[in-house]
Amino acid sequence: MIPTQSQGPGPEAQYRAFLDEGRFMIQRSASTGQHVFYPRVAAPGTGAMDLEWVEASGLGTIYSITVNRGRDSSFNIALVQLDEGPRLMTRIEGVETAPIGTRVKARITELEGEKVIVFDLAEKGGAA
Repeated sequence: MIPTQSQGPGPEAQYRAFLDEGRFMIQRSASTGQHVFYPRVAAPGTGAMDLEWVEASGLGTIYSITVNRGRDSSFNIALVQLDEGPRLMTRIEGVETAPIGTRVKARITELEGEKVIVFDLAEKGGAA
């Protein structure tokens, strides 16, 4: 586990550095066990400042999804609940949409010159 508090870069810069290394890391409070995403200096609700970096499982469930359609293309915007608890806004790659509750798996890709987390269906054909 890697402590969040340091004399170096802030939580967002640390998160992006992990992505650049090919690692999907999230924060967890050492005292409460609560996982936190998006990176921050204190846990929401409790204000705990003992956040440390831990490897995310990369697994989650589609909590909500919508499709943004244009004349030339369409893409989805999804809210995924990680198995660790936090939710994050992302895309589900390879499909236009998928049912709420579908199991997904994270991967790191590059979008507009930055490393980002996207998700793929955990199993072809729906929920795992």
